[in-house]
Amino acid sequence: MSSRSDIKQMLTLRKQLSSKRPKFVRQESWRYNRLKPSWRKPKGIDSKMRLQVKGWPKIVKIGYRGPAAVRGLHPSGYRDILIYNPSDLESLNPETDAARIASTVGAKKRLEIMAKAKEMGIKVLNPTVPKRVK
Repeated sequence: MSSRSDIKQMLTLRKQLSSKRPKFVRQESWRYNRLKPSWRKPKGIDSKMRLQVKGWPKIVKIGYRGPAAVRGLHPSGYRDILIYNPSDLESLNPETDAARIASTVGAKKRLEIMAKAKEMGIKVLNPTVPKRVK
């Protein structure tokens, strides 16, 4: 694994590459309200987008990928691990992993998880307790 300074450098490079990457949109999504802009690969036989005709939106290609060393990492540089209960924290490495408490976890267990994470020195990515509607 790379050192922390290398990872930090790669994260800034990933951010730069992301800013230059085009916004990939579904073909004809700008024409029809029923089509959401979320990416779908163009597959039509006469599709101008599939043929990569000039003036049509860019399609997803492997050349747009970010650096392999930081692929899938949280912007903070930690691996994002989903946690459901306090015992899940035991498998985490405080140096490389950060906990994200699942949305299905209630306030009581959430407080237990946060207390144990603080004790173990593990970063929690979503530490706030949700407000209850009364």
